[in-house]
Amino acid sequence: MRFSPPAPCSALALDIGRRRIGLAGCDGLGISITPLPALRRAAFEKDLHYIHQLACQRRVRILVVGLPLDHQQRPTPQATHCRRYGLKLARRLANLSLFLPVAWVNEHCSTWCAGEHFSLHGDRSGKLDSKVAYLLLAQWLREGPQAEPVTSATTVNGSMGAYDPP
Repeated sequence: MRFSPPAPCSALALDIGRRRIGLAGCDGLGISITPLPALRRAAFEKDLHYIHQLACQRRVRILVVGLPLDHQQRPTPQATHCRRYGLKLARRLANLSLFLPVAWVNEHCSTWCAGEHFSLHGDRSGKLDSKVAYLLLAQWLREGPQAEPVTSATTVNGSMGAYDPP
């Protein structure tokens, strides 16, 4: 399914893994994308504090979260984890008066693509994770989809957006 490109704005992309979260940001015009140091996962409250500070410093207006779907566009167990984490993060940021809509981007094979493109196969430093976030953000800027607001009614097991199988 094709989307229209979103309106440019300062965005923060997250490649959510079990050990690290790859991060990348773009300027308010969507011209310059910067891989940021990956966040080594800790307790959720520590992750939240770091991402809140980063989002405020960068004047972020949207979160772009990768969902590792399978080759048939179906959610994998990791996609469910990423969606749950992304929703929880957006809700908790809203509790801190930072209301950020979320755009969900299919990141099928993104780690392999980033490893090939940036010659980072086997990297354990977090650079690969942030390069994945970089590619996710570039893809989102080119293709969309539009972000959706996160409310207390948004469910984890509900729609995966445009990636629902027919």
